[in-house]
Amino acid sequence: MKKGDLVETVDDAIKGVVLRVKNNTVTLLSDDDFELQFDLNELVVINSRISDSELLPEDSAALLAEKETSKPRKTSRVKPKLRSQPAMEVDLHIHKLVKSTRKLANHEMLNVQMDTAKRQLDFAIRKRIQRVVFIHGVGDGVLRAELEYLFRRYENLKYYDADFQKYGRGATEVYIFQSKLP
Repeated sequence: MKKGDLVETVDDAIKGVVLRVKNNTVTLLSDDDFELQFDLNELVVINSRISDSELLPEDSAALLAEKETSKPRKTSRVKPKLRSQPAMEVDLHIHKLVKSTRKLANHEMLNVQMDTAKRQLDFAIRKRIQRVVFIHGVGDGVLRAELEYLFRRYENLKYYDADFQKYGRGATEVYIFQSKLP
């Protein structure tokens, strides 16, 4: 890989032109005119060698020369798997919420779980957290039905089954629509 090569990232849909290669780090100019850094093994060459005139139009050559002399910024990339993970998980299994269930009746356990769910949902709304997964387990479906009743009382959210591969059938994901600040 060398300066002027047209490359694309392996994990994301980012294309760009190689500006420089140093050790195993490649700096490229993306299609959106951002300077990004990647490891050599994260890129694939699409079309080798673009002429310098295509790479740098005359008016932007001076701007890029200034950029190269300034301190390069490190961009922190979020891996695709991490991007899809929810910001917050709430485990509503009763043994995670109380020390002992010995003296609690079923409806009291349900009340503890529902109070926790409401408190955590209100917290997520206050802190502007968009995605929350409530882990309720499979069981008889009583807690799940109560959670759905709770979620229907809010206008600014939608809920659906959480990722089956990660949680199985025992979790519900809530997406909270964020209103714009005044």
